[in-house]
Formats: sequence, structure tokens, C-alpha cells
Amino acid sequence: MREINVKEEAQNLYERMVSLRREFHAHPELSLREFETAERIERELDKLGIAHERVGETGVMGVIRGTGEGTSGRVVALRADMDALPIEEKTGAVYASLNTGCMHACGHDSHVTSLLGAAEILKRHEKDFTGEIRLCFQQGEEIGAGARIWAKSGALDGVYRVLGIHTAPDIEVGHIGLHVGTTFATVDKFTIEVQGVPAHAASPEEGVDALYIASQIVVNLQATVSRRTSPTEPVLMNIGTMQAGTSYNIVASGAVIEGTTRCINNEARARVRETMETIAKSTATAFGGSVTIKWQDFADPVINPEANVKEVSIFAENVLGTGAVVDRPMSMMGDDFCEFLKKVPGVYAFTGTGNVNRPETRLVHHNDHFEIDEAGMVSAAALYAKSALEWLK
Repeated sequence: MREINVKEEAQNLYERMVSLRREFHAHPELSLREFETAERIERELDKLGIAHERVGETGVMGVIRGTGEGTSGRVVALRADMDALPIEEKTGAVYASLNTGCMHACGHDSHVTSLLGAAEILKRHEKDFTGEIRLCFQQGEEIGAGARIWAKSGALDGVYRVLGIHTAPDIEVGHIGLHVGTTFATVDKFTIEVQGVPAHAASPEEGVDALYIASQIVVNLQATVSRRTSPTEPVLMNIGTMQAGTSYNIVASGAVIEGTTRCINNEARARVRETMETIAKSTATAFGGSVTIKWQDFADPVINPEANVKEVSIFAENVLGTGAVVDRPMSMMGDDFCEFLKKVPGVYAFTGTGNVNRPETRLVHHNDHFEIDEAGMVSAAALYAKSALEWLK
């Protein structure tokens, strides 16, 4: 296999990738509803002459089969997620979201674009390698549903290595972040439904105030981390929404609390669930109410094997230069890429999209002003392509 300058080729695609990324950015779609996104990806693959098929309703898998000399039967997978978030964008960009209440605030528009850039490079050089490359445009990452569809579909069967790449605003553009071991935490969503009894606000003793109970539960649940978990153990509990009541003069008959927990292993995960359920139920009982608690398992930890991190680190420095790879410490964020890693040895990497001269590119994911330095897509596309070519040798 002859040496291919993937960085130069990715750089040559920069303007095209910027245009395509902004198109995806302006048309975000929520998890498992990425119908237009999937069709747009398929049109790009058609232009490149890359065969493709659906995985689930909205997942797209492109397949490039090398035609070069050799007998490599290896299969490599490259993954990019593509769903957006229920956020009203406030960036003011000319390419801001045209879909009310929906925004690419986690960089998935750039993930898709970077993988399409890599696809163009790899398709152009299909005569220079043997083996198969599967381009995995994955739906439903934000709700922990998409990767399981891929794992069950058979799309990952027989794959030798897999690479996933995510934007990182805390890493300067031009660098790649890698971490050995636990990289992302578990992700669970909880819903606590509080049942009370309605009454006139002038006679609260005749009812059971679900809003008051829910408020107490929100406060008491903080003890899950502060008093029921060691200060040295990474555990996170966040409550994102609380809804209750129908009118100012009615004792609320019901309330709903939603949030997420994050842990770094399944033992802590089980303990946190038990603690939270005990607190919620006992608090409700103390004030005459009751609760129903529902859990949704979104993701296990993302764990990068040391040997595979070393491989990708070498690839990245070969492409981007010595010193381009930095350690990105474990985060309490999560990603259902863990389902890919359960099936296939691989790596979850980060492409730097932060720019010290552009404060908006340093904002955390899920912010309504989130933005990226689009030059980070060049690094991602180059690393996708380089890793695939090296793994197929």
C-alpha cells in the first residue's frame, strides 16, 4: 500500500466540508427522526459512488471495498453520530438552525461531515488497499438508542477495529485527544412521577401537595452524591426538569421530575439507583404522597483499551505531527459508542475544535451558543482515513 498524504487531501476538502457542515447545522433533527439527514448523507455517498444501506430507519452505512493487490480480509468501521438536541439556537449565525427548538449543539453535524470527507479520500484511493471500510452514520446517540440498533443489526459483525471521533471545545484545534481506560461515564435517565391529591389552595390540609413533595425530593436527592457517596468517587446526579400543577390556586395533584445520573462503573450505578429510590419514596410517604420511578439505561462506560489508544496515537502524530496528541481526562459525559466497543476493539477519540481567539468555540457542549472551529474537521477526516488505511494493512 503506497503512502497517502491524508492531511493534505483533507485540507483540500476544507471549503467543501465547511459548506456541507453548515447545511447539516441549519437542518438539525432529533434522535431517531433524522430522516432528512439520512437522505442527505445518502446523496453524498451516491455522488462518491459509495454503496450504502439503512441500519434501522435512519442509520446509514456506506461500504467501500478496496480493489488493490493483496489478500487482506479485514473490515474496519468508522462511526459518526448525527442527531441533534431539543435546544433553541441563539448563535445568530447565518447558518443557524431553521428548525425551531432543535440545534446541533454537540457537534454531530461536524462528525457527519468529517466522516464524509474521509469517505471521499478513501474512495479515491480504493485501488491502494484491500479489505472493507464501513462508514457508520449513527442515529439516536443523544438518547442512547442508536448504537444498540447497529449492534443488533449485524453491521459490526466481522469488524477488526472501530473508530469514533467527537468534537472537543476544550482542546485546541489541530490536536487530537485520547485517553486510556474509562473515557466516558455511564448514562441513565430517571423519571420520578409524584402522586398527590388536589384541593383548594385555601384548604391545603385536604389535599396532598405533589409540587411540595417534588421540591423536597429535588433537595433531598442531592444527598445521593454529597452524603451517600465517597468524595473521591466520580458520581454525578443532575435534575434537568420539574413540572407540576395546573393553576395557581390548586394544590398540585401530580409532579414529574426528570434527570440523569453518571457513574464510572455498574456497581456504583446500582448503588446510586437504590439510594435515590429510597430517598424519593420515603420523602413522598412523609407527606402523604407516593412516587413511581422509571429508569432508562442510555449507556455503559466508554472504555478505551490501552493497545488501541497507542495505535491511534501513532496514526494521529503521523498525520498531524509530534505533540498533536494530548490526554483528555475522563469526563462524566457519556456516549452509546460503548455498544460498538462491546462488539469490536477500537477507540473513542476527540478532535480539537476550540480556538482561544474565538470564545464561542470554547463553550461546553449543549450550550445554545455552541460553535466550533471548523478546521477541526480536517484533523478528524484525516484521522478517520489514516486509521482505516493503517488497520487494513
